[in-house]
Amino acid sequence: MHGKPPDDAVVDAVLTASRTLVAVAEQSLGAAAEETTLAQYRALVVLASRGPQRMVDLARALQVTPPTAGRMCDRLVRKGLVRRHRARADRREVQVTITAAGRDVVDEATARRRELLAEILGRLPERRQASVAAAFRSFALAADEVPDSDWPAPVAGAEGGATSSAATRTGARTSSADSHGAPHSSAELP
Repeated sequence: MHGKPPDDAVVDAVLTASRTLVAVAEQSLGAAAEETTLAQYRALVVLASRGPQRMVDLARALQVTPPTAGRMCDRLVRKGLVRRHRARADRREVQVTITAAGRDVVDEATARRRELLAEILGRLPERRQASVAAAFRSFALAADEVPDSDWPAPVAGAEGGATSSAATRTGARTSSADSHGAPHSSAELP
């Protein structure tokens, strides 16, 4: 911890705001909410924002146990939103990658969330909007959240991998490497 513990009034204010943000998150899933839980959506966001992950790393990012992450990925694989594959560098290592369909779910929810947040922020004076944005940037940094602008570009044309729809949205370049520069493998697992 870098500073003193926050007082209860600060925590209460953030808690109140978080309820609104959870509601916005739920609303932003739209039709996908019938098929995708918020926890599954969070896994998709982690994969979209950080690139392919080993199961243990995905579990750590989601703050769940590896078996819980594995069951979640089983469901996402059945829905065609992620795929499992062996890493090229170490064939014993299994990685999870978001598919084009999974990236579409993230992109559509993000676009809807932007609309909903803009509507709420539009009710505030401009100066207050900037203050809220600065506070949330600090909060996201403290929570180790990856900003959208730093997400790896999706792999264009990879079998079962993400397409360039998000790259078009963000103006990002496409690549066949993950966020650590390691090439993707096409050896999928059942």
